[in-house]
Amino acid sequence: MKRVFAILMSLALFLSACGGGLGGGQAEPTAVSLPTAVPTVEAVAVPTEKPLQNAQPGDERASSVDGMISVFIPTGSFQMGGLDADATANEKPARKVTISAFWMDKVEVTNGMYALCVQAGACELPRDLSSATRPSYFANADFNDYPVINVSWEDAKTYCTWAGRRLPTEAEWEYAARGSADFRRYPWGDQSPTNNLANYDYGVRDTTRVGSFPSGASPFGILDMSGNVWEWVSDFYNDTYYETGASENPTGPATASVHGLRRTIRGGSWQDSFKDVRLSKRGFALAPDLTADSKSEKYKGDFNNRIGFRCAADN
Repeated sequence: MKRVFAILMSLALFLSACGGGLGGGQAEPTAVSLPTAVPTVEAVAVPTEKPLQNAQPGDERASSVDGMISVFIPTGSFQMGGLDADATANEKPARKVTISAFWMDKVEVTNGMYALCVQAGACELPRDLSSATRPSYFANADFNDYPVINVSWEDAKTYCTWAGRRLPTEAEWEYAARGSADFRRYPWGDQSPTNNLANYDYGVRDTTRVGSFPSGASPFGILDMSGNVWEWVSDFYNDTYYETGASENPTGPATASVHGLRRTIRGGSWQDSFKDVRLSKRGFALAPDLTADSKSEKYKGDFNNRIGFRCAADN
């Protein structure tokens, strides 16, 4: 009981704070301007809830629920899958895929944004409130603008629904990262990652503030798609799905694999090497099995300090 009270008190203090710090004395690149964790009229500098039918490529809008800036991704076709020498079998064969227009969160969902959902009673607390090197992370105002971690696939889905959005499909995620103009390896192009382009390969040994690598933006202006944290997407995972997947708005396998409720994760994390933060890299983790015993690990699903998420929307 004392622990729950302490967590709630910390969360209250966290929500009352309006700014974030670097924490831990770690130097980071200059970040782009973003809304504060708790949206205010002053913080939202772009139109809210702009409808899809009136949007133009590059348009941005801010959510009235959590303050997240989303970027309009127009209808288009692209080459999906591994197109380079480091591509693995589960990224092949590469194929042409067409995606209908949608909105994509500009950055990963932050601690501050997720805390709003917890405060509203719609979301559970992250399963661990620490990060790799920070004993106090989620309920610490210094990390308001850092990606929420230690959340399961179900937690991410619940949040996106609460915010009026949804998890992106794997194909939408890769289209937002690659664009349609070329066959780039990374969101920013073919140049190998550096510490000015992404948080990867233990460069910081933990998460960084979202939006800290503007030079690593995708062709559509989406940030942090390589490194920082892996991101849950909506699709079930299957090693060979690309051999039979649809060529228009694919949504992944219809069912989970025989190995459990595998869900796809994309983008790599602060821990992963240059090969694993390529934009075509595919990973997976287990989603919660809500039919299992509520005290079992299967019921909880996978979560760790290297997985977060962002949301998408159709309108």
